Amino acid sequence: MGEAKTKKSFVQQVMLKLSIEERIRSFREVALGYKREQAIAEAKRCLQCKEPKCIEGCPVGVDIPGFIKLIEEGKFREAIKKIKEKNSLPAICGRVCPQEDQCMGQCVLGKKSDPINIGALERFAADYELETGVKISKATISAGKKVAVVGSGPAGLTVAAELAKLGHEVTIFEALHSSGGVLMYGIPEFRLPKEIVGAEVEYVRRLGVDIKTNVIVGKVITLKELFEEDFDAVFVGTGAGLPCFLGIPNENLCGIYSANEFLIRVNLMKAYIFPRYDTPIKVRGKVAVIGGGNVALDAARSALRLGAEAVSVVYRRTEKEIPARLEEVKNAKEEGIKFIFLATPTRFIGDGKGWVKKIECLRMRLGEPDASGRRRSIPIKGSEFQIDADTVIVAIGQKPNPLAVRAAKEIKVTNWGTIVVNPETQDTSMKGVYAGGDITTGDATVISAMGAGKRAAHAIHQYLMNIHR
Repeated sequence: MGEAKTKKSFVQQVMLKLSIEERIRSFREVALGYKREQAIAEAKRCLQCKEPKCIEGCPVGVDIPGFIKLIEEGKFREAIKKIKEKNSLPAICGRVCPQEDQCMGQCVLGKKSDPINIGALERFAADYELETGVKISKATISAGKKVAVVGSGPAGLTVAAELAKLGHEVTIFEALHSSGGVLMYGIPEFRLPKEIVGAEVEYVRRLGVDIKTNVIVGKVITLKELFEEDFDAVFVGTGAGLPCFLGIPNENLCGIYSANEFLIRVNLMKAYIFPRYDTPIKVRGKVAVIGGGNVALDAARSALRLGAEAVSVVYRRTEKEIPARLEEVKNAKEEGIKFIFLATPTRFIGDGKGWVKKIECLRMRLGEPDASGRRRSIPIKGSEFQIDADTVIVAIGQKPNPLAVRAAKEIKVTNWGTIVVNPETQDTSMKGVYAGGDITTGDATVISAMGAGKRAAHAIHQYLMNIHR
């Protein structure tokens, strides 16, 4: 690496964002993306390592140096083509994937300076394609096999796209009225615009995938009946959509939401553009969000935009252990959201009329690491304190909905309700049935679900090519 290269490689290009005043008054996307000149300048920082570690950090194996080099050369169309060799949802991944813990976390340049902003470059290439027209390359040969995909979240969309490219006839069955799963109903507009999700879903559809909405597999049709309808294999990617609650006194008071209900009403039912869509969600006075993950911050930032007087996030560990992306924590702080660390709720207190008014909490201290590697939070006796809360959103995790597999007794599930799979092939204990994403892991990331979809697609293809119908 020459001296000139060294000098110009240290500072990462800064992505512009909406002003704080604009952000807290609307659901417009906060991050504005790179301009053409910024993307090329950032791409020039890449060292083009002979043994790139960044690819090892990508769950779907994108040729990261390859597409970055093409951006550097101004070959944006070729760059997105390179990305889509491995990733069918780049506009989504460029916005919501935790690149700092994955590809960017492995960037060699990042050992001595700022890592390459891989996510921003991926987003730039994907947005360029959306602006200039998406080109579709369908499979030219039919493989003659039919695959049913249950759920249209990131795992389902990925496995469907990969199998369609391999020439299989794929049908997605989605329980809700809109496709996209958690991408559509869970992540707010200001972080992932619905227009972007819709465009990525349309790309999958144009590959030849048939998408049927309002079909609840496990109720309208069972897995067994899918095989009776001549599907040769089934992939289950129904996510983790059941909320977890605290189980503390007075949790049934009015004004207390699960994050699932709150975000579905905000996103899928479009409460954020009330009264154009008549599905309001009541946000009263001071809002407290319980939890420290991305879902908690999504709920907190949404509540702020819906007119909350003030918003606080209550988390039982310190900021160092918070599981949310650091970028989202920073955005939340900029927007005026307060954090109460080392605290956990013990009971809710009502106003005598059925509505929540306060939360009683205990102070916590950190002990030894638990199974997750984070230090355990331990209650401090006698440290009770109260915080005002007219609205509470509980965001402490989700668990799988067992409906799709309830009637399939052959499928093994854990005590937590997740489907047991072979981690290399994603196949379940029922012949011809595969699964991936949060239904197998519990709460995880979009890109990890996509990685499972990629593994499943390869395994399903191998399986289908070795069966005769």
